[in-house]
Amino acid sequence: MLWLKKQGYAESTIFDRVKIIKFLAKNSNLDDPEVIKELIANRESWCLGRKEIIVECYSNYLICVGGTWNPPRYRAIEKLPFIPNEGEIDYLIAKCGQKTSTFVQLLKETGARCGEAWQLQWTEIDPEAKTVRITPEKHSNPRMLKISQRLIERLADLPKTSKYVFGGTNLKTTARLFERSRKIAVSTSKNPRLGGITFHTLRHWKATMEYHKTKDILHVMRLLGHKNIKNTMRYTQLVDFGEQDYVVKVAWTLEEACKLLEGGFQYVCDYDKGKIFKKPK
Repeated sequence: MLWLKKQGYAESTIFDRVKIIKFLAKNSNLDDPEVIKELIANRESWCLGRKEIIVECYSNYLICVGGTWNPPRYRAIEKLPFIPNEGEIDYLIAKCGQKTSTFVQLLKETGARCGEAWQLQWTEIDPEAKTVRITPEKHSNPRMLKISQRLIERLADLPKTSKYVFGGTNLKTTARLFERSRKIAVSTSKNPRLGGITFHTLRHWKATMEYHKTKDILHVMRLLGHKNIKNTMRYTQLVDFGEQDYVVKVAWTLEEACKLLEGGFQYVCDYDKGKIFKKPK
């Protein structure tokens, strides 16, 4: 953990990689790379992407302890992420405790990475403007994001024992509490889809909903803090909403047209000296 921290890895990444190394240590011999290779190769339940991550984690471990190996080559097959519906997310949030549910609600409303949300400080919340200031990780851009009044109130109800909003525990503990609540939610709802919801799923969900609401890929790119638009383009194809209803407005003056554009309306065409605009409901 210390070595990863010195290398500048985020807390969430450190947590995941240490968890993997603990698993390898329990089920194999960390001092024998060939045994590790055999373990990875024989795990049929692991997808190629999972194996690629485990190889990278073990490579980190060997660098830390001064070991070497000839790593096997696994390449992840890119898949579209799972996108739950909002009702499923809200049901899961309701099954979590106060602190965990507030954390997950923050992820849902902002699309922030869990490590970014975990580092949120009280001074970065503006109750009047209903915004939170996100300090980026993974070389992303900083963002100022809107949140609901209900979330502002839930955040205010949390104990202020640290400069960090979610201080007092660590992200690892919160992840375990979330996994426990998720397991209960799957059992009580008889809905196995809830088991596929992770902290990062909320980022995918937010990005997908924002794109289909605005049809503005640059808006989604700014929301996520991406520096490369190629990382954002995947969200244009995740959910098929079918036929969509629109609000239609007509602008007769330049001032009216500008106000509609500022309100998120899209220009459609001219008709009888007016300009027609539309916006998804």
